[in-house]
Amino acid sequence: MWSFLKPPAFKAELPQEEVDRTYKFMRWQVFAGVFIGYAGFYIVRKNFSMAMPELAQFGFEKGELSIVLSMNALAYALSKFLMGSVSDRSNARVFLPLGLILTSLAMMFMVVPVMAFGPENKGWAIFLMTVLNFLVGWFNGMGWPPCGRVMTHWFSQNERGTWMSVWNCAHNVGGALVGLMAVYGAMWFGSWFYGADTTHYFLIGTYVFPAAVAIFVALLAYVLIRDTPQSCGLPSIEKFRNDYPKNYSAKSEEVLSTKDIFFKYVLNNKLLWYIAVANAFVYMVRYGCLDWAPTFLKEAQGFDIKQAGWAYFAYEFAAIPGTILCGLISDKVFKGGRALTTMIFMAIVAVFIFIYWQYSDNYTIVTLSLIAIGFFIYGPVMLIGVQALDLAPKNAAGTAAGLTGFFGYFFGTAILANIVIGYVAEMAGWDWTFILLLIACALSIFFMAFTYKEEKYLVKNKTK
Repeated sequence: MWSFLKPPAFKAELPQEEVDRTYKFMRWQVFAGVFIGYAGFYIVRKNFSMAMPELAQFGFEKGELSIVLSMNALAYALSKFLMGSVSDRSNARVFLPLGLILTSLAMMFMVVPVMAFGPENKGWAIFLMTVLNFLVGWFNGMGWPPCGRVMTHWFSQNERGTWMSVWNCAHNVGGALVGLMAVYGAMWFGSWFYGADTTHYFLIGTYVFPAAVAIFVALLAYVLIRDTPQSCGLPSIEKFRNDYPKNYSAKSEEVLSTKDIFFKYVLNNKLLWYIAVANAFVYMVRYGCLDWAPTFLKEAQGFDIKQAGWAYFAYEFAAIPGTILCGLISDKVFKGGRALTTMIFMAIVAVFIFIYWQYSDNYTIVTLSLIAIGFFIYGPVMLIGVQALDLAPKNAAGTAAGLTGFFGYFFGTAILANIVIGYVAEMAGWDWTFILLLIACALSIFFMAFTYKEEKYLVKNKTK
C-alpha cells in the first residue's frame, strides 16, 4: 500500500461536550463530499455514448464503436470488485479524488485518437479509444467503494437506508449534467481549440469540458471528505448513536489484510452471494428496460425518436423520488430490513413490465409504465448495495459492495441486459424479451428471499 493512501491514524477522542456538535456538523460535511464526489464520476462515465453519433462523420462504424463502448462496462465491473478491496485499506479522502482525477485525465485523452489518427488510421484510433475507455471504466470503479466505506463509518445501520437513498441520487444528478455539458461545452469552448472547424467542437463538449469540471469536483471532495470519525477525534458511529448491529465488534474499526477481507468476510459469506446473484437479475431488468426502450418503441411500435426519448427521460427522472422512498421504507417501516423492501419493489416492477408489454401501442400507458418501472427499480438497485454493507464488517464494506456490483454490471448488464436481450429480440421477437424480464424479476425475488430470515434476525438481535 502506498503511504499516501494509508488510512489516517485515530486521534484522541474530543471532550464529551464537543462530540455531539462536531459529529452532527462533520456528518453533513462528509455526506456532501461523497455526494458531490460520486456525482463527479458520472460526469465522466458514459461520455463516449454521447460522442458516438458525431464520430460517424469521421468514418467510424457502429460495430467498431460498440467494441469501444463495451470496454467501459467490463472494466467498471472488474474494478468495482477489485478496487473495492484496495479502498477498504485506504483513506477514502484520498482514494475517491484520486480515482476521479485519473478518470478525468483518461477522458481528456479520448480526443487524441480522433485528432492524432483519425479515419486514415482507423485501426490505431479504435485501439487507442478501446484502451482509454477501458481506463475510464476502471478508474470509475474507484468511486463507489470509498463512498461505501464512508457511509458505513459515519452512518449507522438503522439510518443508512435513508441516507444512502439520498446519496444514490448523485449518479442521477451527475448523469443528467453530461448532456448539458456536451452541448454548452461545445458552444462555449469549441472555437478556442478548433476555430471555425465546428466538426470537432463535440470533442470539447463530450470529453474535455466535463473532465475539467470533474477535476474541480475531485478537489472539492478532498476538502470535504474525512475517512472515519475516529480520525477526527470522534467515537464510532455505533457508540455515538448506540446502534450496534449483531456482526459489530471492535475489530470492525481495524484495517484488515487483503486475505482476511476476501476469504474471511466476503467470499465465504453465503448471504453476499445470494444478493450478488439477485443483483444480476435486478440489473438485467434495470438496463433491459432502459437501454432497449428507445429501440423497442421506435422499431416495434413506430413511435418517433422524440417520443421514445421523452419516455427514456421519464424513466430516469422517476428514479430520484422512488429511490428515496425505498430507503425510507426500509429504515422506518421495516427497521433496517432491506430484503423485504427489495422483494416488494421488484414485485411491483414486474406488474408494470407486464402492463408496458401488453399496452405498448398506447403511448400514454407506455410512458406511465416506464415512469413506474423507473420509480420502483432504482430502489432495489440502491438497497442491495446497502444490504451488502450491512452484511459485512465495516472494514470489508468496499469489497462486499464490489462483489454485488460486479455481478450487476458484468452478468446483469453486459451479458444479460445487453447481449442476451439483444439477440433474443432479434431472433425470437420482442415478446420473449418481456418474458425474460418478468423471469428476471421473479429470480431476483427468489434469491433475495434466502437473505430475508437471516437479515430479520440481525435486525432483531442487535448487541446492546
